[in-house]
Amino acid sequence: MQHTPISIHPNSSQTEREAALQQIYRQVLERQPYSYERRILGRLEKDFLANRIGVRRFLRELGQSEVYLNAFYFNTSNYKFIERCLKHFLGRALLNHEEMQHYGNVLARQGAAGLISTLLDSEEYRKAFGGFTIPHARAQSCYESPKAYLETHVLNQEYAGRRGNAVPTLIWHELGLNCDTGVCRHPEADEALEPPLPGIADHLPDSFLALLRGDNQELDTATVRELVASLSPQQRKALQRAILS
Repeated sequence: MQHTPISIHPNSSQTEREAALQQIYRQVLERQPYSYERRILGRLEKDFLANRIGVRRFLRELGQSEVYLNAFYFNTSNYKFIERCLKHFLGRALLNHEEMQHYGNVLARQGAAGLISTLLDSEEYRKAFGGFTIPHARAQSCYESPKAYLETHVLNQEYAGRRGNAVPTLIWHELGLNCDTGVCRHPEADEALEPPLPGIADHLPDSFLALLRGDNQELDTATVRELVASLSPQQRKALQRAILS
């Protein structure tokens, strides 16, 4: 899903700035703010509509606000938060485990505000959106490979919470699940996975249960890959079902 780019300049009209504000919320919050959230964001909105701040300044303050952090940070794992930040501020999915690890280190050292500033101050952001364009899902020609484009396409179909708040889409694919249609299917059967049966957690390692709950937010990607590789076929199937619950 690619959006038509919207840009705001110093001479943009009030109507254009109001339309841009709605688009920013669709991109970053994946919805329009609730009434109580608008009260929190009131000063920020007023400054943006009055042309006292630009797009990137608005994005930075929105991303570091309690509205954004309550929606995407405090109730999720670190890696899922990183994935959503790239979606919201760079318009794409994670490229690989190495990038996930890199931004995981940024988050651990600089916190959520530091991660968002790193994305907004990056050369990639500057080249993709400049100082006036609202981040958006980018055209296929912008990606390094078809796989990178498809990862982003899948992520853009995933509204907040649709596939849980712990496991990034990249890990879903590591497990061999096909989520391209928005409904994850078992790789060996042409049918959607059913919810886990009672007691299914008894068949999964404690480390994976902690990952699914988001308890172990410091678990590095190399360890995740090793754990996935060590699972028996029965455990892998149980884990796939547990993620879908």
